[in-house]
Amino acid sequence: MMNSSGRGRRAGKPDTRAQILDVARRRFLEGGYAAVTLRSVAAEAGVDVALVSYHFGSKKGLFGAALALSANPAETLARTAEGDPATFPQRALLDLLALWEDPESGAPLRALITGAVHDQAITGLVKEMMEREIIDKIAARLRGADARKRAGAFCAQIAGLVVTRYILRLEPVASMAPDEIIRIYAPPLRVALRESSHQPRTP
Repeated sequence: MMNSSGRGRRAGKPDTRAQILDVARRRFLEGGYAAVTLRSVAAEAGVDVALVSYHFGSKKGLFGAALALSANPAETLARTAEGDPATFPQRALLDLLALWEDPESGAPLRALITGAVHDQAITGLVKEMMEREIIDKIAARLRGADARKRAGAFCAQIAGLVVTRYILRLEPVASMAPDEIIRIYAPPLRVALRESSHQPRTP
């Protein structure tokens, strides 16, 4: 008999988590990131939504697991952005480099980016997730005009670094030590996030 939390009957089944992931993966690829909710995945998988939350925590967690990511950059940046805005670029670089350098988390991320080049469904899904869960969330923490443009410029520089270092493996960036990467990249990232003091004149 299922307990009041909705977890009792299903929690002991070893295939429940895989069943949820199968549903989530298909729904993400077919409907896009925005259309998927934990409740809709739970309903199709035949489990209580509390069980989905128990296994994956959030929609970002479910997305990362569905695409076989052991760690999700969106969740990493969301945590990093909660600290001091003045040191956000350095912290973001440090945390993301650690994520990509770790073989356990880096290998699935490289596979995802490589796969997105060849699969338009994955490309669109990654794009939508990045816009909603990274660019929009960073923009919400920025002050002043053009916050979303500045957040987008920040993410574009991060994406360029990731592709250069981990996908194309271009030298000398590919073999630079993380602290050297942070020293070189943090200043332009700060510039990207900074609100311009020159606002366009109103005609």
